[in-house]
Amino acid sequence: MERPLKSSIYYESDLNLDRIRSKKVAIIGFGSQGHAHALNLKESGVDVTIGIRQGSSKSKAQGFGFTPVSVADAVKKADFVMILLPDEKQAEVYQNEIAPHLRPGMTLAFG
Repeated sequence: MERPLKSSIYYESDLNLDRIRSKKVAIIGFGSQGHAHALNLKESGVDVTIGIRQGSSKSKAQGFGFTPVSVADAVKKADFVMILLPDEKQAEVYQNEIAPHLRPGMTLAFG
């Protein structure tokens, strides 16, 4: 017998943004996912840094008021790192530009 999946809907009033507002968040990538997450966090008062891969255009992030930096530099100063790159690029960028700069206590998320 199949059981229906339980789901919950959370609203802004259900959240406590103080926990993330006290953190530095690095968004790695500024494509369709990266820019949406970055803008949402920025509008919520979170300190967001955009990490851009070498050869990627910085102008889109700059157009939204961000000052993009290298992936490594974004990770070095972050408490929370969210990787929002194309799937086929994630492993390489993680190994070469993210993993060497991870510290105990950091949070790493993949999108």
